[in-house]
Amino acid sequence: MTKTASLTTQLQAQITSEIAASGGWMGFDRFMALALYTPGLGYYANHSRKFGAMPATGSDFVTAPEMTPLFGRTLAVQVAQALEATQTSEVWEFGAGSGALALKLLEALGSKITRYTIIDLSGTLRERQQAALAAHGGKVRWLSELPAAMQGVIVGNEVLDAMPVKLLARVGGVWHERGVALHEGAFTWADRPTGLRPPVEVEGPHDYLTETHEQAEGFIRTLADRLTQGAAFFIDYGFPESEYYHPQRHMGTLMCHRGHLADANPLVDVGLKDITAHVNFTAMALAAQEAGLEVAGYASQARFLINCGLVPMLEHASLAERTNALRLVNEHEMGELFKVIALVKTAAVGAPWPLVGFAAGDRTHTL
Repeated sequence: MTKTASLTTQLQAQITSEIAASGGWMGFDRFMALALYTPGLGYYANHSRKFGAMPATGSDFVTAPEMTPLFGRTLAVQVAQALEATQTSEVWEFGAGSGALALKLLEALGSKITRYTIIDLSGTLRERQQAALAAHGGKVRWLSELPAAMQGVIVGNEVLDAMPVKLLARVGGVWHERGVALHEGAFTWADRPTGLRPPVEVEGPHDYLTETHEQAEGFIRTLADRLTQGAAFFIDYGFPESEYYHPQRHMGTLMCHRGHLADANPLVDVGLKDITAHVNFTAMALAAQEAGLEVAGYASQARFLINCGLVPMLEHASLAERTNALRLVNEHEMGELFKVIALVKTAAVGAPWPLVGFAAGDRTHTL
């Protein structure tokens, strides 16, 4: 048996045991959590490569920080402004991946940062981050959970999309929670009638599948509780609520990634591929506001990066860097699908300062 076959067999056995112990059915949010985060076996907890530019590297997908260093350098402009405005000197990064973003922020911000804290559940990714950030070892620390209180600027690139979601399916006019059961030793979909509903009514009588984001909302509330002074910037693919639950989006947004290919079946090759769902940014904004954070900006990734000075940086970039940077801002690639949301907590009375990344094209009114 190969190493990957052994890994998925062990993980399947563990999930199968839990499904049996819970009466033969498991909510998808629990299944997704086990598939991604089971210690040593889940996708983000095992030794598969994950991040890389090409399938030949054995990777499954590429994120903006790996595509071009200009992403980190541009984001650093906004982080620097936020550090100064909040009179803090620590950066916190969630889900730091390969460490590529941390490296560029540390290089760009220099003495503005006295400490860089990475919170990551993956021990194997931590090893890769430590190697990438060895030159900055005196500033960098790793934590596995949030402290009771924190100050500074928080960044999270493609973090919210990896948080477990519930699946809700309207079938024949009746809402169900879609979960996972067992059939002849394999995982299969199983629906149960539920009182749960999407946050807005989905028009039309047609069958409809979608997600809700209780865990990501809870994460935002926890951040609001722990952050005493500072700002947070989350970058991810997603939509405001009105677009997320549009009647035409009847198949949901759940997606898997392996070997730079996408598929929509998370029930096979468990532990060997990423599972994600697009972010409902309205839900994140409401959770933040209810918990005491102010939504200070919401914009497309393209607009945010251009506001932060990406275009002048391209003048001195190589042709390859320019090509990759254009992927970050082109509407048909990452520029429009990816959004940036800014959340702020300051001790000072009054509205937050004007954030440079949202100087033009702010869409907060659409949330």
